Amino acid sequence: MSEGTDSRVPPAAAADGAAERDTPQGDAEYLRRRTLRRGSAGWLLLTGLGVAYVVSGDFSGWNIGLSEGGFGGLAIATLLMGVMYACLVFSLAELSAILPTAGGGYGFARRALGTWGGFLTGTAILIEYILAPAAISIFIGEYVESLNLFGLAAGWPVYLACFVIFIGIHLWGVGEALRFSLVVTAIAVAALLIFAVGAFTEFDASGLNDIPVDQDAFGSGSWLPYGVLGIWAAFPFGMWFFLGVEGVPLAAEEAKDPVRSMPKALSIAMGVLVLLALITFFAATGARGSAAVQDAGNPLVVALQGDGDPTALSRFVNYAGLAGLVASFFSLIYAGSRQLFALSRAGYLPRFLSLTSGRKAPYLGLLIPGAIGFALAAGTGDGGRMLNVAVFGATISYALMALSHLVLRRREPELPRPYRTPGGMLTSGVAFVLALSALVATFLVDKDAAFIALGVYVVALAYFTFYSRHRLVAAAPEEEFAALAAAEAELERD
Repeated sequence: MSEGTDSRVPPAAAADGAAERDTPQGDAEYLRRRTLRRGSAGWLLLTGLGVAYVVSGDFSGWNIGLSEGGFGGLAIATLLMGVMYACLVFSLAELSAILPTAGGGYGFARRALGTWGGFLTGTAILIEYILAPAAISIFIGEYVESLNLFGLAAGWPVYLACFVIFIGIHLWGVGEALRFSLVVTAIAVAALLIFAVGAFTEFDASGLNDIPVDQDAFGSGSWLPYGVLGIWAAFPFGMWFFLGVEGVPLAAEEAKDPVRSMPKALSIAMGVLVLLALITFFAATGARGSAAVQDAGNPLVVALQGDGDPTALSRFVNYAGLAGLVASFFSLIYAGSRQLFALSRAGYLPRFLSLTSGRKAPYLGLLIPGAIGFALAAGTGDGGRMLNVAVFGATISYALMALSHLVLRRREPELPRPYRTPGGMLTSGVAFVLALSALVATFLVDKDAAFIALGVYVVALAYFTFYSRHRLVAAAPEEEFAALAAAEAELERD
């Protein structure tokens, strides 16, 4: 045994790239102070969480993809990204039934790819879930100002109010938080359906391809005004209809019967999001034309009223857009806190970040990312750039999670699987290839954002390389699960 290695760690675990794994206190006491409230969420709340992560993307952001690929390019990009997310969700449903813990993607990759793979995946997820709320708080500020609510202008007081109020609800308790999220999400979804009914009454197919054609672009035409490359450049915006749904497994430790409820919630949430993507995309572009909405900050309102005076329906959709932003902001804070909690509990990040309150909320895991998010929002005011950084982190995590499914299917075919991914390795293989394609596409859209994300990665990897990988906590559920697999493999070799 290596000097300093905890005697409670199986030899195989100590050999897995971690020279030292120590729990500063007894295992039971250490984990008692880091316990979430179990049984707080059934499949309905989990489904609502999955939709809440994403719903703000239906109200704004996706339409910028029209400026990159035109209607045809964005339509194909959305289809391909929808396939990627569907394949990823089915893969995650299997993985979350195998390992229903708060670690989510980190836990899956830890078992399949070792400590390095687990850390890389968890860090990518954190980049997504810390940057995205910061960006959305800026968008909320812009909505508040445009609607003239309370006489407030977009700025730090609005951002601060968002973080204080909604983090406060999370500190109150997970059950209360998820029920609040479900209600706000239901309002936003209802508004999208009402919008579609109103917009489809003005649908005109000729407006779909009214963006001028770039004659110099390869393969350009009326449906692909920016050519074939425009499809690829539109990938990140096609993702906006689904970005975040992969975060549902982060609620596994707080779910009722996660082995059954997690696959069900993931599947239903994905089905709802596909339906919303279809009706929103076609209704908005068909009602006013692709050219009119491609650069709009509020494309659904533009689709309803154009340059005319606001109508009762456009006002309603405008207010509902704020509800959609709140739902996504609120749920993404939850996801980020749970990923941070799991990484901290296992020692990848400072252990104090995983301490939980009397109401079983990871209070520092909520407050510290919230402080970082507020500082970024108030200091930069650049929501678009932060979302692009978040998308870059997301695509890395997608590729690693899909790879984890492939590795576990091949290396551990006898592992008990209460739920099995339809299509097996073919499904996760498709997700892996499309995730890599989306990762490269982020460089086409915003090179600066991609390099900012890489810079964050370098700093995080330095911390892991020189410090935390030598101080991992063997008693953490994700680490125990991986250590058991390593021990079993060693026994088989012997």
